[in-house]
Amino acid sequence: MKGVLESVIRGLGTGSIYALLALGFVIIYKATRVISFAQPSFMLAGAVAVSYLAEVTGFYAAVLLAGLLIAGVALAVERIAIRPMIGRPVFVVAIITLGVDVVVRVVVNGFIGRDVRQMGDPWGFTQVSLGPLVVQQRWLAMLLVTAALVALLFAFFRYTRYGLAMRAAAVDQETALAQGVSVGAVFALSWGLAGFLAAIAGMFVGTGQGIEQLTWVVALKALPAIIVGGLDSLGGAVVGGLTIGVVESLFQSYQGEVAPWLGQNFAVVTPYVVMLVVLLVRPYGLFGTREVERV
Repeated sequence: MKGVLESVIRGLGTGSIYALLALGFVIIYKATRVISFAQPSFMLAGAVAVSYLAEVTGFYAAVLLAGLLIAGVALAVERIAIRPMIGRPVFVVAIITLGVDVVVRVVVNGFIGRDVRQMGDPWGFTQVSLGPLVVQQRWLAMLLVTAALVALLFAFFRYTRYGLAMRAAAVDQETALAQGVSVGAVFALSWGLAGFLAAIAGMFVGTGQGIEQLTWVVALKALPAIIVGGLDSLGGAVVGGLTIGVVESLFQSYQGEVAPWLGQNFAVVTPYVVMLVVLLVRPYGLFGTREVERV
């Protein structure tokens, strides 16, 4: 049981990364009805920015500055590449976000180089004791920071003027416009928030293990998370991310003993297996809104 609980905590830590990325996907989707495939590049750029800024300002200040920097980059992308495409087919806009992802990653890879770039985080692989459990400090940091950010995000959407405007635009853009809501500002804010969350996720991805050019692949596991939770559900994004992280961690720990016939590294595909199972039972995800079309 001790080993299982330690695996669950490790999975919750990793799942926190997926949850932050999934929240960015969902925020943009709710505002624009487009899945932004630029999130992996924002995550990678955020991690690299932290690694450079930490050499000058210290780690914690570097995290905040990198988050704001990537939020600014996301705002610029929305204004230059996405805003002119309003009214175009969703598929076209999604392809543009793919192009943005490639461009940003190519630029960021130049700052990474061929070797693994260290993050300079204060946790590394340091372990702490929680009663009888021994877990890495970074897993706890991931979980606590994500919990704080999620709480702030939900409070922002519920109690602030801009949060209410984003909720209104997500329900019906035309009605929101009629009520004086600037939908363009909502689009920009959604991209900025998604960029900030991706940067924080990137920082956690690099903790203890550094950053390399293929680090962006981690962000692809956020896609099963948003499908599991529901494309238009913020709470679902969090639940989906944590679920994917825990399932992946348990398979990494015990699949070799319980089901060796599945082969090595089966944990790598478990996020997509979970996604397929959920889609078979609930096509709109666990918390997604069921769309009914009348013919």
